[in-house]
Amino acid sequence: MDDQTIRRDSGAWLLFVRLCFFAALAATSAGLLYLPASLWVKGYMGMGVLFTVGSAITLTKTLRDDHEAQRLLNRIAEAKTTKLLRDFDPTAG
Repeated sequence: MDDQTIRRDSGAWLLFVRLCFFAALAATSAGLLYLPASLWVKGYMGMGVLFTVGSAITLTKTLRDDHEAQRLLNRIAEAKTTKLLRDFDPTAG
């Protein structure tokens, strides 16, 4: 792959995303810790939060992989079309 097709996020953006994720997780955990409920309810809510975070990570990875695969398929189809048009050049001959 050439450098033009690889898009990388800046270090500042990656730091921001990570800080926001951990801040949200810490705030939710603190909210669960101080929730006026029994330990069973807190545990159930905590499991729900963990499953939601895991599902969100899996969903974003799956959507990204699908998008990357579609981009690759489009590039292959475009290359085949270009080759076909080059082979069928009505001006040659």
